[in-house]
Amino acid sequence: MQEDTVVGLPRPGGTVEDDPLLAVLREGARQMLTHAIEAEVAAFLAVHADEVDEEGRRRLVRHGHAPKRALQTGIGPIEVRRPRGRDRGADDESNRIRFTSAVLPAYLRRARNVEELLPWLYLKGISTGQFEDALMVLLGPDAPGLSAATIRRLVSAWQEEHQRWQGRDLSAKRYVYVWADGLYFAPRLEHARQCMLVLIGADAGGKKELLAIDDGFRESEQSWHELLVRLRDQNGLVLDPELATGDGALGFWKAARKVWPTVRAPRCWVHKTANVLNYLPKSVQTKAKADLHAIYEAASRAGAEAAFDRFLAKYQAKYDKAAGCLAKDREALLAFYDFPAEHWKHVRSTDEIDKCFVSAGAMMSSHGRPRGKERGSGWEPRRAA
Repeated sequence: MQEDTVVGLPRPGGTVEDDPLLAVLREGARQMLTHAIEAEVAAFLAVHADEVDEEGRRRLVRHGHAPKRALQTGIGPIEVRRPRGRDRGADDESNRIRFTSAVLPAYLRRARNVEELLPWLYLKGISTGQFEDALMVLLGPDAPGLSAATIRRLVSAWQEEHQRWQGRDLSAKRYVYVWADGLYFAPRLEHARQCMLVLIGADAGGKKELLAIDDGFRESEQSWHELLVRLRDQNGLVLDPELATGDGALGFWKAARKVWPTVRAPRCWVHKTANVLNYLPKSVQTKAKADLHAIYEAASRAGAEAAFDRFLAKYQAKYDKAAGCLAKDREALLAFYDFPAEHWKHVRSTDEIDKCFVSAGAMMSSHGRPRGKERGSGWEPRRAA
């Protein structure tokens, strides 16, 4: 008697297509989308209801529908028909009033969540030839326009967009605060962990922007220096920020002092807390963490100085390495107290960078684990006294 140990697995596309729940969801989504577009058309015609043509007729009227098209969404393809309007009073194309749907633009083929899914899958290591099979599981077997050639065109477009962004003009910008950090992640399965240098700035109006993101050799001085020089010479960012928050990596600080000689250089409290706790046994880490929080959450510089001294007095005798790790950067850690109080919770750590990358799960912090997010914004930088 022969036994067959090979188990045949069904292709996942069929199970997605046959799922009755997805069928109900798609039909409900199609009906809701249709109602939304019809309401859009009705509102558009109502705005122009008083306009008439030379014969006294209403100038704008309904004019049927465009041909059906499949809109690719996260729950599979949805067939929709976009209503059309007719301008009966236009002399030529220059003065023709056209209906443009904000819900369903004229040439939209994929929902935004599908557009965001494609670069995510690519960065996770899915090759261009495997996209059709991978997307079949998520979007169904009839997902149009997602062939290997389409993915290659999208990758080329992403690269061109990144190059344009890197070369943008910043000569009219002035950033009061900046945050710097090196993030490590594996961009694709066949690549080793790579260091990405990230710089975020806040202008005088409180608007935070991603200034630069570039690959570097670890967090070396040379890599940071090349990035900062490019911002100054190529992008025109010639005004020094007042404050640059970063971790204890010496590469950034050496480069920053050469390019921005007047910038203040506080240390990131999130990084410093992790470094200090590494020198302590787990049995005392909870209390030590609370003592560290008491330093940078103090209501004044004097209160922070007192909390700093209490920490050193408490842990110096038994855990001298932990105390020394904290004490050596005392001035840099407390530098943020020289700035407006409403800005303290923003500038005392590089959490602004984590909000962009680590919270999305795309990257890891420089010490190898995700960090928590600090809530709250709504602030306006001003020159420190």
